[in-house]
Amino acid sequence: MTDLAKIPVTVITGFLGAGKTTLIRHLMQNPQGKRLAVLVNEFGTVGVDGDILKSCADENCPEENIVELANGCICCTVADEFIPTVEALLAMPRRPDHILIETSGLALPKPLLKAFDWPAIRSKITVDGVIALADAEAVAAGRFAPDPEAVTAQAMADAGIDHETPLSEVFEDQISCADIVLLSKADLAGEAGLAAARAVVEAEAPRKLPILAMTEGIIDPAVILGLNAAAEDDLAARPSHHDGADDHEHDDFDSIVIEIGEIADPEGLAEALRRLAREQDILRVKGHVAVQGKPMRLLMQAVGERVRHQFDRPWGTAPRASRLVVIAEHDRIDPAAIRAVLAEAGI
Repeated sequence: MTDLAKIPVTVITGFLGAGKTTLIRHLMQNPQGKRLAVLVNEFGTVGVDGDILKSCADENCPEENIVELANGCICCTVADEFIPTVEALLAMPRRPDHILIETSGLALPKPLLKAFDWPAIRSKITVDGVIALADAEAVAAGRFAPDPEAVTAQAMADAGIDHETPLSEVFEDQISCADIVLLSKADLAGEAGLAAARAVVEAEAPRKLPILAMTEGIIDPAVILGLNAAAEDDLAARPSHHDGADDHEHDDFDSIVIEIGEIADPEGLAEALRRLAREQDILRVKGHVAVQGKPMRLLMQAVGERVRHQFDRPWGTAPRASRLVVIAEHDRIDPAAIRAVLAEAGI
């Protein structure tokens, strides 16, 4: 098998709630004549993104081509999960023309790129490109960018502080590994916000990168597919905070699953999730919820205090089980406190 026969793989990375799943849905709906496969890596034991994408399956990306790896980083389970999954996709009667990989929001992309050098797959696939999504509104607000003056002030107050926060390291590693950066939710950021976010990304990028604005995951697929970057051969140009480390710090984050009963007031739940973000530094909440008297299931998506909810499809014969995945830095996860906030909201 020659290099020309290698199947291209696009790695889509970005922080929690940046819009990766929305982008992939758009690519699935606009496959440019290609047969796609999608590999989704979730952080937590309950898969939400994979379920959303399977609801969009069609002849260009059938449901069997959408594979979910939950409860673990694919970079950390290369031999046990990632390699066998890729091999299974390649062994299908109709092999995909292009593979999309959605990393978890907490993933560092560089260890994944290194996995493409494994003997079992290195002659069969290549990293066409790494696409990093950055929430333009959040980045413009400085939530995922280091503040040199604040770091200096902290260092003067506490000599033991000599590192950046885990969140900023994840953000910087994702930008450093990218071939293209997409500033998502451009409509929420506005022109000034986009300019501020672009300046932050340019400051963090180790080399000049294309930076494009995007709303609702809509962008011409031709812009981000077919880059022919062969990123697995270009690792030196993609520096990481964890270069040389034996592993990467997913222990900085944790997730729990909260099961609740049927709810009467979706907005009441949304406000409780906003309170969790304010009071307990919860980063991300996602899941499906049963609403009293409604045959459709409610999809809840929260990124910090920004909460969105919509009915996505009927429950049908599936159990009307309400389950939420809650993600935060591991020392901020307090199941009892989370349940107390929900209980106070009558949930």
